[in-house]
Amino acid sequence: MSDFKSDQYGACTLTVKRACPIELAMHIMGGKWKGIILSLLSKSPMYYNAIRREIPGVTQRILTLQLRDMEKNGLIEREETNDNPKRVLYYLTELGESFIPILKSLEQWGNAYISKQEEGLKESQ
Repeated sequence: MSDFKSDQYGACTLTVKRACPIELAMHIMGGKWKGIILSLLSKSPMYYNAIRREIPGVTQRILTLQLRDMEKNGLIEREETNDNPKRVLYYLTELGESFIPILKSLEQWGNAYISKQEEGLKESQ
């Protein structure tokens, strides 16, 4: 495991000598927009502005921070073009690609949860 402080990834790591894998994954994937960004990039590489257009609620600052964090963690890579002005293309790495089945499972769980909640609302009316 790479360098980390014993409490860097949550309470679980205080009692073990290495990061708790679940907390580590949640830490790396945490963030309001990371799932959406990965989902978009799973379809095809995208330029920064295209990503931003697809996520209307994200600010430029937050999107940049999320992309940098994902790049630092090895989930995505960026490629600057020689265009004028320069454009930045983002794409998934092999590690990022390996998370897509998990993301799809989360989507299925989320859809099942939404359906269950909607059923509960209909029954209470």
